[in-house]
Amino acid sequence: MPGPPLTPAGWGEGRGPEGAGGDELDLASLGRALAAHLWLIVAAVAVGLALGAGASLLITPVYKSGATLQIDREGDKILGAGDVSPLDLGASDDEFFQTQYGLLRGRALAERVARTLGLARDGAFIARMRGGKAEAVSPADCSEKVIDLLRDHVGVVPNRGSRLVGVTFSSPDPSLSAQIANTFADDFIAAGLDRRFESSAYARRFLERSLAAVKARLEVSERDLVAYAASQQIIPLAAGSGSDDPDARQSLAGADLESFNTALSGAKADRIRAEARWREARSGGAVAAPEVLQNPTVQQLSQDRAKLAAEYEDKLSLFKPDYPDMVELKARLAETDRQLALQTAAVLASLHGQYAAALANEAALSGQVATLKVAVLDLRGRSIRYTILGREVDTNRALYDGLLQRYKEVAVAGGVAASNIAVVDRARAPTRPSWPKPLLNLLLGGMAGAVAGIALALGREGLDQTVRRPADLESGVALPLLGTVPPLPRGMAAGLAFADPRSPLAEAYQSLCATLRLAAPDGFPASLLITSPWPGGGKSTTALAIAQSQARLGFRVLLIDADLRAPSLHQMSGVDNRMGLGAVLTGAARLEEVIQAGDLANLFLLPAGPIPPNPAELLAGSRFPTAIAEATAAFDVVICDGPPVMDLADAPAIGAAVAATVLIVEAGRTGRSQVRAARRRLEMAGARLIGAVLTRFEPPRGGYGYGYGGSERRFFRPRAGRPRD
Repeated sequence: MPGPPLTPAGWGEGRGPEGAGGDELDLASLGRALAAHLWLIVAAVAVGLALGAGASLLITPVYKSGATLQIDREGDKILGAGDVSPLDLGASDDEFFQTQYGLLRGRALAERVARTLGLARDGAFIARMRGGKAEAVSPADCSEKVIDLLRDHVGVVPNRGSRLVGVTFSSPDPSLSAQIANTFADDFIAAGLDRRFESSAYARRFLERSLAAVKARLEVSERDLVAYAASQQIIPLAAGSGSDDPDARQSLAGADLESFNTALSGAKADRIRAEARWREARSGGAVAAPEVLQNPTVQQLSQDRAKLAAEYEDKLSLFKPDYPDMVELKARLAETDRQLALQTAAVLASLHGQYAAALANEAALSGQVATLKVAVLDLRGRSIRYTILGREVDTNRALYDGLLQRYKEVAVAGGVAASNIAVVDRARAPTRPSWPKPLLNLLLGGMAGAVAGIALALGREGLDQTVRRPADLESGVALPLLGTVPPLPRGMAAGLAFADPRSPLAEAYQSLCATLRLAAPDGFPASLLITSPWPGGGKSTTALAIAQSQARLGFRVLLIDADLRAPSLHQMSGVDNRMGLGAVLTGAARLEEVIQAGDLANLFLLPAGPIPPNPAELLAGSRFPTAIAEATAAFDVVICDGPPVMDLADAPAIGAAVAATVLIVEAGRTGRSQVRAARRRLEMAGARLIGAVLTRFEPPRGGYGYGYGGSERRFFRPRAGRPRD
């Protein structure tokens, strides 16, 4: 039993040399596919251009006119007072302008424009907007339709990076477009002023009511404050700073406490200083006390004593102490010391007196402060209610003053109309329509037609299951490709094409034979079946060409016409068909008796012979494998031109008896499903299918490679491509 099918150069089925999968876009193949369906793309483009031209002629012309507005965050400040409804300065610029755009597109502005122009119940306006087509509309629906038409045809065109905004309107009438665009701009400004005036009027009414209520509360709170102060004998004094804060007010007792407390602080300081001088003089010696040393009398007595002491010391060196002069000097010294002691004692007595007076003053002030504290605490307890009433009075007064000031500002600002929106350019009636645009319509129609044509072309290419290219075999059928064969030129016989070795057909079969020699480790298969899914496709021509090519190389080749149902080899080669393979299979003749010599050296032919009544039984019997074995032993190469695979049991039986099988696929005629079915039938019968040959294949122009058989490319090809011969 033959082993598993081999493929050229050891390829895996439907994969490249490395078995790599995956597809990548091939723009060249895509271009070739589009070129193949160029007529469809051109037709689609023509239809698109026709539709674009028809639309340009049939569509009612539309005229667009626009006015330009300048929208500021705030209007001009004519007065210093703030606006009643100021713009939201905390919002971003984008949020602010989006709000304005929404107001321009809003229903309220459209209703205002309809009222301004008197369009609310104007059926003629609806007819003009619809190109003159009148329509019966009820009065109730007319207003809604007018508003909807205004909102549908108004446009807001922001000028990015600036405060300019375009307001456009489109209609079949150019003058109507300009009129409505200007009305939208004017009414947008007027609507803003109306909202501001309504806000001011509401604010005035609200402030009037609030002022009356606050004034009444202020009067009541003032009367309550005065009555309570009189009943509690509370006499408030304003703070020295002039503040009206209730906490800052003082009573008489509080003022006295403050002054006495200040005096007490001074008395304490005086007492501390006097006590310090007294204690210092008493503890450090009277003579060393600063007050004693600074006393003029003490200073004079100290100087006199110093002189007497100096004189006594000078005379003591001359006289004895009992000398009368010396005694007198000593007496004078004693008197001076006595006076100095008396004066020092007087100074100390004065320091003690100052200390005692300061201490008494401090005690008196402390007593007075303590008395005032009690009085102030009592007054403070009785002033709690007074403070509450005073704070209420101050609050009501501040609220009243604020409301009164705001009321005056609103009353003045309410009569001033300052808008933050201004018309920069007014709309004018356009001279040419904005739509339709013939060139744009033609361009769009052509582009749409091209896209549709390309889509249809690719769709047809994707839905087409016919094998047209080598890639369809490798990817769609997973069958290795052995070679491609071009169609025969018109009016030329196959023999003449084979005679020229440089013809495309001869080179294609030479390339195919070279591939077959690589199909097995031992070289060219010893026995080979050439078959196809359906009749035709060039299998007999291929079998003859392979046989001739191998014979020219010096191999002994036997070409067997194994198609017992519709033999054609005898017609192509001109041999006698009276006896052939049928006689061998029925036992009427031996193999060597029916083999005939061909036109070429080393080429021998075995025709099919007369058509037998039971071809399938003959081929399925034991004599056919025996005949193949005998032929293989006698010849180098045995090639069988077999019948089609589909609907017949002949080809699978032959494939099981030979060493290898080649499937002939006609380009543009054989479907992928047919090739897959033929492959399954052959493999189920045990045939060794080594690959397929794509016949009648016209390679694309500009293909790479030279000679015939250059590799075919497609939309999606394996990333690791198969090798080229």
